[in-house]
Amino acid sequence: MWRVKASLLVMAASGFAGLGYQIVWTQQCALWLGHESASVLAVVGAFFGGLAAGALLFGSRIEASAKPLRWYVGCELAIAAWSLVLALAMPWMSDGLLGLIGAQPSPPWQWAVAFAGSFLLLLPATAAMGATLPAMEKLAAQWQRRGRSIAPLYASNTVGAVCGVLAIAFWLAPELGLRRTAAVCIALNLLCAFGAASLFPQRATAAIAPAGGEARQARSLLIRLAATGLLGIGFEVLVVRVLSEVAEDTVYTFALLLAVYLVGSALGAAVYQRLRSRVRDAERFGDALLAALAVSCLLGTASLWYADALKQQWLALFGFGMRAALSVEALLALGVFALPTLFMGAVFSDLSNRAHAAGVPFGRVLGVNTLGAAAAPPLFGVLALPMLGPKFALLLLSAGYLALIAARRWRSPMLWLPAGVASLLGLLAPALAIVEVPEGGHVVEYRDGVMAAVSVVEDAQGVRRLRLDNRQQEGSSASLRVDGRQAWLPMLLHPQPRRALFLGLGTGVTASTAALDTAVEVDAVELLPEVIDASKHFADVVSAQPNPRLHRIAADARRYVRASERRYDVVVADNFHPARSGSGSLYTVEHFAAVRERLSDDGLFCQWLPLHQLDNETLRSIVQSFVVVYPHASAMFASNSLQTPVLGLVGRRDDGGFDFESLGRRLASVRAERMPAEFGIEDEFALLGGFVAGPAALKAFAGTAPANTDDHPVVAYRAPAITYAPDSLPGDRMIELLRQWRIEPRELLGPAVGADPLHRLAAYWRARDRFVESGRAVQPSPDARRMLAQVREPLLEVLRTSADFRPAYDPLLSMARTLAAVDERAARNLLERLAELAPARAEAPELLEKMAPPAP
Repeated sequence: MWRVKASLLVMAASGFAGLGYQIVWTQQCALWLGHESASVLAVVGAFFGGLAAGALLFGSRIEASAKPLRWYVGCELAIAAWSLVLALAMPWMSDGLLGLIGAQPSPPWQWAVAFAGSFLLLLPATAAMGATLPAMEKLAAQWQRRGRSIAPLYASNTVGAVCGVLAIAFWLAPELGLRRTAAVCIALNLLCAFGAASLFPQRATAAIAPAGGEARQARSLLIRLAATGLLGIGFEVLVVRVLSEVAEDTVYTFALLLAVYLVGSALGAAVYQRLRSRVRDAERFGDALLAALAVSCLLGTASLWYADALKQQWLALFGFGMRAALSVEALLALGVFALPTLFMGAVFSDLSNRAHAAGVPFGRVLGVNTLGAAAAPPLFGVLALPMLGPKFALLLLSAGYLALIAARRWRSPMLWLPAGVASLLGLLAPALAIVEVPEGGHVVEYRDGVMAAVSVVEDAQGVRRLRLDNRQQEGSSASLRVDGRQAWLPMLLHPQPRRALFLGLGTGVTASTAALDTAVEVDAVELLPEVIDASKHFADVVSAQPNPRLHRIAADARRYVRASERRYDVVVADNFHPARSGSGSLYTVEHFAAVRERLSDDGLFCQWLPLHQLDNETLRSIVQSFVVVYPHASAMFASNSLQTPVLGLVGRRDDGGFDFESLGRRLASVRAERMPAEFGIEDEFALLGGFVAGPAALKAFAGTAPANTDDHPVVAYRAPAITYAPDSLPGDRMIELLRQWRIEPRELLGPAVGADPLHRLAAYWRARDRFVESGRAVQPSPDARRMLAQVREPLLEVLRTSADFRPAYDPLLSMARTLAAVDERAARNLLERLAELAPARAEAPELLEKMAPPAP
């Protein structure tokens, strides 16, 4: 019948809009909740909580109503109206919730506000969503030939949701932004409302009273519905967290996982609708479905131990392009979700039909199921996962499904066999912790947190590395020089800093280096408490003693900047991986503007960028966002590394330049346990020598690239491309920028500086560019003579360009020392050239004096 097909299409469009809102609201709420993982948990809980409220509040009224069409149309219009309010007023509502949650909330308060705030914020729309399915089910009941069943409408609604997830993640949100994407969903709600009003009969329909049933049976079925909602979403929450240690954890990863989960549920409901007429013993069939669901969850859990190996084999076969990476993420999702979600959809449909046959309205059926689902994120994501670990939490889920089966069935092998398997996995299987350990290395520490798994791994050489979710490296014990420079460079550019803020702690090496300056108090904000705890394994890298001037703060960087009232002389933002979940919001216009408000009147902000994790288009958008807020910004490299180049965008609140003499005084005034010279910053030229672009070059580079904003988060959608499929080597991208960008000394120093510093600084920059270019052709070798043969003439040419350029002088000096033991004549010749090209430096002449005089 055409009306049946029309009702399915309407529910598909409604499902598209519903999941579309969930994705949009998740990203919008992340701006005040602090992280996309936290936002996913809170919004999913709020979403299901609102659905449950709407279904329970309105379900009985709809069931008793003779005009369900009016209910359905009214609900769709209510969804559209409140979604329009949210689209227009979300920034102001978020500010209120941000103020309520505070800059440094305790974990209980943070999660209480997160779940309660999200629930109340979305409630008018989600409650109306919760009533649409019961209303459409009641409306369509008069056309169904096989008796009333929620399965077809549930399947159609879920298929629409799948289309919404994929279309929004891969097309609408990247192209239109969040507000316009919400407008598309609003238009779909209006289309559903007016389409239903036009297609379906306006006359009243007779109220259909459900058949009476035993109250005890009804209560039992409702308990199962609530429990299966809790366990089903709990399984999703836990699996998504575990797979984030294998997959790339981008916006596309989450979309694929959610799509596979929804497809399985829809197929399960559709298959059940086909089979329901053949079922003779409904209770026995229902118990069999629960047993099958428990077994499938065990199989899905077991597949997680092989997920990383499967991924590596797949990429070895099909390459490392974006298609291959996305396909393997979809394959991993299928391996875990396919069977469990198939049975989840069937179990929900079966319990719904049996409950309705027992006299329970569909509204109450849907309400208790979604009420259980709403409890899953806080219960499993916030409490069970960090307390039990993912292995035991997932096994607990399988046991939960088995516990729902009638006690009289427990004599059957279909129950005690999976129960035995679950027990064996709990006893014998290793922890579900996916960590890459190099040969000869070991795991120093591993902790499962609410938002990420944090590990510290030490290799055979004793180098320790800090990782998030196994995929993202936060630093190592071997990168002191570069990490330290990321502290000293911005700190030395300020004439007299007293308080500094570091956004992102990681290993703590950068913030600890800044705190070496005895005149500075340092606040370091870190989202993950587990990272703060893990940073103790790197404390000895900078200093053997604890530093009282370093204050580690467990808080979200973006929320802290917006909610705090403290002002800072220097703010330094870590080089956050732009493709990882939630990190793109730390590169937006709004965040950069919030940082500016935290700066003192002469304050300075440095945003470090991981150039090895950025393609040019994403970099253009970040630069565009920065220069919107800091129009006189400049850019510098933290080091000359071609493997992991780190680029810094530097802006000042007063938009002024740097005073050359003040920089000299600042360097001379530093009192620290480890001085800047130890990090390669010996003088003003070394301090300014990393600058590569001034305001004009940055604006020209940004061109017409779209700025990254809260409403149009282009970085979150563009950055994954290079993560999945790198298009060039990091060093090549660095050299390309050096060739493309231009900077004049007066852009940094202003008109008051003398001619000599200007000339020497310009020469230093030319020498740096030649040094970087020459480094691309060098092949590392332990043989000093072989290395010298490669680098001698290129580095001497660099020194001819600038005698101030120590990165060329120091390696040649070091090789001369090594060479003196095997070839004294060659060493003497090299030292003489160094003394000639850099006469102001005493090291080469001193070594020459210590060497024996040459033979006559």
